[in-house]
Amino acid sequence: MQPDFPIVKDLVLVGGGHAHALVARMWAMSPLPGVRLTLINSDPAAPYTGMLPGLIAGHYAGDEIMIDLVRLARFAGARLILDHVTGMDRETRRLHLAHRPPISYDLCSIDIGITSDLPDIPGFTQFAHAAKPLGDFATQWAEFVARALPDPQITVIGAGVGGVELALAAKHRLPSANVTLLEQGPTALPAIGSGARNALLAHLIRAKISLITNAKPAEIQATAVTLSNGTRLPSDFTLAVAGSRPHAWLGQADLTLHNGFLTVSDTLQTSDPAIFAAGDCAHLPFAPRPKAGVYAVRAAPILLHNLRASLLNQPLKPFKPQRDYLKLISTGARGAVADKWSLPLDGAWLWHWKDRIDRKFMAKFASYPAMPRPTPNPAIPGLLDAIGDKPMCGGCGAKLGASDLATALATLPKPQRPEVISGPGDDAAILTVPGGVQVITTDHLRAFTNDARLMARIAAIHALGDVWAMGANPQIALAQITLPRLSPEKSAEMLAEIMTEAAEVFREAGADIVGGHTSMGAELTIGFTVTGLATRAISKGGAKLGDKLILTKPIGSGTIMAAEMAMAELPGLILGEAVARALHQMSQPNGPAAAHLAPYAHAMTDVTGFGLAGHLLEILDASDTAATLHSAAIPTLPGALALAAVGQTSSLAPANRAATIGRISGTDSPLKALLYDPQTAGGLLAAVPADIAETLLKYIPGAALIGEITAGPPRITLAD
Repeated sequence: MQPDFPIVKDLVLVGGGHAHALVARMWAMSPLPGVRLTLINSDPAAPYTGMLPGLIAGHYAGDEIMIDLVRLARFAGARLILDHVTGMDRETRRLHLAHRPPISYDLCSIDIGITSDLPDIPGFTQFAHAAKPLGDFATQWAEFVARALPDPQITVIGAGVGGVELALAAKHRLPSANVTLLEQGPTALPAIGSGARNALLAHLIRAKISLITNAKPAEIQATAVTLSNGTRLPSDFTLAVAGSRPHAWLGQADLTLHNGFLTVSDTLQTSDPAIFAAGDCAHLPFAPRPKAGVYAVRAAPILLHNLRASLLNQPLKPFKPQRDYLKLISTGARGAVADKWSLPLDGAWLWHWKDRIDRKFMAKFASYPAMPRPTPNPAIPGLLDAIGDKPMCGGCGAKLGASDLATALATLPKPQRPEVISGPGDDAAILTVPGGVQVITTDHLRAFTNDARLMARIAAIHALGDVWAMGANPQIALAQITLPRLSPEKSAEMLAEIMTEAAEVFREAGADIVGGHTSMGAELTIGFTVTGLATRAISKGGAKLGDKLILTKPIGSGTIMAAEMAMAELPGLILGEAVARALHQMSQPNGPAAAHLAPYAHAMTDVTGFGLAGHLLEILDASDTAATLHSAAIPTLPGALALAAVGQTSSLAPANRAATIGRISGTDSPLKALLYDPQTAGGLLAAVPADIAETLLKYIPGAALIGEITAGPPRITLAD
């Protein structure tokens, strides 16, 4: 995960546009030692512009047109930050983000595209949709299609190439729809040749799409668009393709602009040599061109060369964009019109040609070249088995298996101090103190993300889990941090990131960080020792016959993160979206849930490294009871079942399964596989009285009643 050389420079790519996606892929093939690559994008996947009309028309599935930035970042060894930039301070070289503190850069490149919203039209923000950003539009369109209105009214604002293409796509997807295309000027499709224009206008007529020119929207309502002449058009879905606005924060960066877009030289540098720009957000005064993805794609190799050259203090190359390009414009059905030299080319063969071009581009981000793993030769007996065929997981997936752990702890002497009530075996040690008990626990995590701030948050929440599981209020924390190799300046910066984020988590929980220890090592590892206070500690023992089992978070994070490390491909699944949801869940503290459960729980633990099955068996062993779990009631993270079905699993899962052999009944299934899945910062598992269980669920968002405590020897029955 971590580089072999100390990090001394930060190269930050702002935006996951086509140019940056290609730069990241090429960077992976030849990274520059000592440079940390960071990609900032609000979403975990970025749509490929050329295939969007095909998605709207129903020709492509969502995963076919999305560049998975999470998989790409893993391949490139990059730090991926899921956020968007709101401003920059060029003097301190820091980028301001919407949802976290600023990050620093030594060299920066911007490829954030444009927006097509029309905020000056009353009602647009509340009721309309912008074609760009493309990812938001694709999601909104899918939701609209799912409504299945009998005769939907669709209005498309802007009759340029994009507007016509999307209007035809919408009509093909929803044949019963009444589609209206509005053009503010006197002529539709003013920027293309006469042959292509006439062909596309003919397609509009055949599709029975109404084209209104000299039409200026004056107001947009939930179900209508009112024009400046007073005409009111019914509209269930209003889409703007006419706008081409730069992102507002660019105007606050004190860089040279042209109509709000970043002015760049032929080396793709802005007026600040440390900041580059490409794609639609850039203006090329040396060779003005229309906003089109083809220029971003062609710029990528030059951008990569010049970024590397700047870091190495070497000469830069000029970007020489082509004067024109062949435009293949889809026509709703599997057909297309070509625009070049005013030739009247139209037909299905053009669509298939376009489809091949688009799929060839997307194939660059599907199966990445396998990076060879070092294999020892010669290898002593047992070495290859110990290495295994999968990368070692991070988080709780890097934990020692339950059986090996039990063997190691078997010879540990019993506590000798009178204030120690319990030692190894429970979630935390329990000590008597005036007025109650103090619990103390420690936990550390091998990093599974290159985002140290996010890793710090998850590690802090994970460490607090044992305290919350015992019904205690967090008190103090000590940090144990191993930093990867960094320059002194970068070391101080990363440590500050980690401690600031962790301190925020602990302070929200009512605790303070009072010290700790740091060291340098091969990779980032973050851990905390935490104490808590309670009038009584909730142990794993105490579950009673008839108790209901409540789980406060879905399971599957270990499988998802293992798939991310393996850069797994699965048709129909955008892995990055599953990873983003898993990271979001891991970032949510269990404190609020514990506050509701603690007054009633007979037994409670947090579900972490040993998986749901392993931690439930700990409760059953301590309580001398059995349990029944209901398959349909067990919540799982999106994507986890699909990944488990194709054999994706954490490196710790086999040990977890082995530790429960003969103690879990039920048919093997993807869900059963997830019972052994190690969770990082997982949910709480509580045995509560049956008469209060449903009430508790109302106060704990996302919690589920997954089973009940039954009589019998400690074992789990998995019921359908």
